[in-house]
Amino acid sequence: MQTKRKPRPLFAVGDVVATPGALDALDGDRALAVMLLQRHMYGDWGDICADDRGANEAALRHGSRLMSVYRLVGGATIWAITEADRSVTTLLTPDEY
Repeated sequence: MQTKRKPRPLFAVGDVVATPGALDALDGDRALAVMLLQRHMYGDWGDICADDRGANEAALRHGSRLMSVYRLVGGATIWAITEADRSVTTLLTPDEY
């Protein structure tokens, strides 16, 4: 019997930081923050347009910056941005960019 292999993250997120606005939007929910990071790492880019989706796919091949957009139930939006060198991923709100 062959066991199913667990999928691997597409890239390393490096250090994870969050801005004050992202922390407020997440309302201290660490599990939600982890879930968003997991979606980002596994290529679920959230609510981005087709052009940005293509840019992320190219970034995986060429080592550029990666970005995901997630809309929370309460209406807030969180961006996850991983730098090109994969040293850091920042959770932030659009107005903090």
